[in-house]
Parts: sequence; C-alpha cells; structure tokens
Amino acid sequence: MPTHLPEQLAQHRPMLLKFAMRQLRNAAWAEDAVSDTLLAALAKPDAFEQRSQLRTWLVGILKFKVLDQMRLNAREACHISADPDELADPLDDLPLNDRGHFASLPADWGNPEQELRQRQFIEVLELCTDKLPPAQGRAFMMREWLELSADDICKELGVSSTNLYVLLHRARLRLRECLELNWFGQPAAR
Repeated sequence: MPTHLPEQLAQHRPMLLKFAMRQLRNAAWAEDAVSDTLLAALAKPDAFEQRSQLRTWLVGILKFKVLDQMRLNAREACHISADPDELADPLDDLPLNDRGHFASLPADWGNPEQELRQRQFIEVLELCTDKLPPAQGRAFMMREWLELSADDICKELGVSSTNLYVLLHRARLRLRECLELNWFGQPAAR
C-alpha cells in the first residue's frame, strides 16, 4: 500500500460525502456509502492503476456504494407519486415548436467546457440540483451523475419509463431556469 494513501483518501472524504448526500439525501446512508468506498480503496490499493486521478477512481467506487445503499434502504427511500396533479409543473408552459424543442434558444452560455472548469459554476450547478424536488433530483442524479440506464432507474425508483422521462424533462427545465437566473444572469426567453 502506498504510504500516503490514507492521507490522500482523507483529503477526498468531504467531496465524496457531498456527492453521496446529493444522491441519497440521508446523512447516515451517505456516511455509510463513503465509509464503504474508503474501506474498499484501502483494501485493494493496487486496483488504482493511476490511469485516472485518485478522485475519479474514488467516485467510480462511490457510485456503486450509493447504489448499494439505495437498494439496502429502498423501503425507507421517498417514493415517487404517480398522481398526475403532483407531477404538474409550471415549466410545462414553456413554448415549444412542433418538434418538441424550445421555440427560443437559451441565453448564450459561452463556452460550456470552459465554464464547467470553473469551480463557481460547479457550486451554482450543485445548488440548483439541490433545489430540485426530491423525485426529480434523484432521477436526474441517477441518470446524469451515476450514469444509470433508464431501465435501472425505473426499477430503483419504481416508476414507469414515461414517468421517468417526465421527471428528467422537468428536472432539466428547472436546472436550465436556475442556471440562467443564477449563473448566466438572464431569465429564460419565453
């Protein structure tokens, strides 16, 4: 085992805990997932072949540990309602063209790759993600951050594929609105 690995793992712990909390929304479950991640890294340090950054390797392990926690605590996790009134969203009134795309282009976001590298943008994105309703937030995080397939997400959340796509669509609309107001400084064109 590399002599500095425990110290390096300790440095990444706050970031891992933040990631787990965003997905699990339960401090005890997040702590368990992070602990399991760090134990797995300590148990098999040779698995880190330095083809990526240590942080990337740890997040890869954490994704599986978060899924394990979701499965373990599935009965306690919030359930998504199939009630159409609860799924109603004022963002559905945004003007779309006949192909289902936005009728007006979003505000100019500049160079997205450059913006993503800026820590402040990541912080605003995380705050916007935190503001999503729980059902939308979980679905979005599972799809975009954990990179799960739609079938796996439907299974985990107990929703139909139609409900999942509605949740993801609404989450993306809310994130767009939040980012345009809080980062790009312009309200969405309507």
